[in-house]
Amino acid sequence: MSKLPHIGTSIFTVMSQMATEHQAINLSQGFPNFPVDERLTAILAKLATANVHQYTPMSGLPSLLDKIAVLTQQSYGRAVTPKEEILITAGATEGIFATIQALVKAQEEVIILDPSYDCYEAPILLSNAKPVRVALNIDFTPNWETINAAVNEKTRLIIINNPHNPTGKMWTASDFEQLEKLVHAFPNLLVLSDEVYEYITFEQPHISVHHRPKLWERSISISSFGKSFHITGWKIGYVIAPEDLMREIKKVHQFLVFSVSSIAQHALNDYIDVVDIKTLGQFYQQKRDFFQSLMKDTKLKLLPCEGTYFQVASYAAISEENDIDFTKRLVTEFGVATIPISIFYANGDDHQCIRFCFAKDEETLTRAAERLRQL
Repeated sequence: MSKLPHIGTSIFTVMSQMATEHQAINLSQGFPNFPVDERLTAILAKLATANVHQYTPMSGLPSLLDKIAVLTQQSYGRAVTPKEEILITAGATEGIFATIQALVKAQEEVIILDPSYDCYEAPILLSNAKPVRVALNIDFTPNWETINAAVNEKTRLIIINNPHNPTGKMWTASDFEQLEKLVHAFPNLLVLSDEVYEYITFEQPHISVHHRPKLWERSISISSFGKSFHITGWKIGYVIAPEDLMREIKKVHQFLVFSVSSIAQHALNDYIDVVDIKTLGQFYQQKRDFFQSLMKDTKLKLLPCEGTYFQVASYAAISEENDIDFTKRLVTEFGVATIPISIFYANGDDHQCIRFCFAKDEETLTRAAERLRQL
């Protein structure tokens, strides 16, 4: 008997397979198609012949942990202790999985705010806990009335995602004030903050749990080198948590992967010294603005995009189809692969919206827009 009977092939795999089958332009999955920084590949090439190919310590390469602590201090003004409060993980997904498995017990509840990324629910179910799906507002902002109503003494964790995938929406200071009140009201409640797009923000600066001292002792943050440095295939991220929580997370991590790619850690350790991570938002804002300018001549209505490298669009003026059928027709008839937003809702809520990934080179985005103008 399956432990996850309702989980089948993901829509990301389906759409990518359809894109390949129909030779469509793939704007569905969230991976860049442009070259990695030559400084990083040069570092990697040099390290290939160095003595960096054996296990690193379980929690991560010590010098890389130190540099993450410095980065956190520079970015957010928060001091964290590298050895006790930081963990290098095999991608953000492993960090999320290890955190939930370590901290959530059977029969406890976890709040997931929909639309939500699909990796949250499975580790909750595998913990014999209960995922509680709470819908965001129609503009994808948190609905604090429904969130507060969903939390009770059994609620162990609330998962927040800021900047938000799939919508690109960002939380405000007021949202964090509401979260602080909620955490204060429920002493057993922890916050799992998925911040993998933290450095990909545009007009408004990103607000992190690291900015909120009242949340530090009750929060676990998830970050991603793969997203920040467009090296998604490296599958390397990190977790920051207070020492008492991190001690439990490390126990799961130890038996899940033990340690993460040694050469990747050494490469990132050296790369952090030469890259300015603050320029990342500008880099992706240029791509967002370029894609938005191309889409002006289409019948699609673009929704606000404040962070991440995804653009949500409404096709309500074009078709009354459900979003899954519409995205499949986009592939077969127009040669562009996207993702339907309904798959990010537990109940399949359909607002006739689709998601594009604009982390592509200009040629790819231009060719996609030319096809979309035919809608």
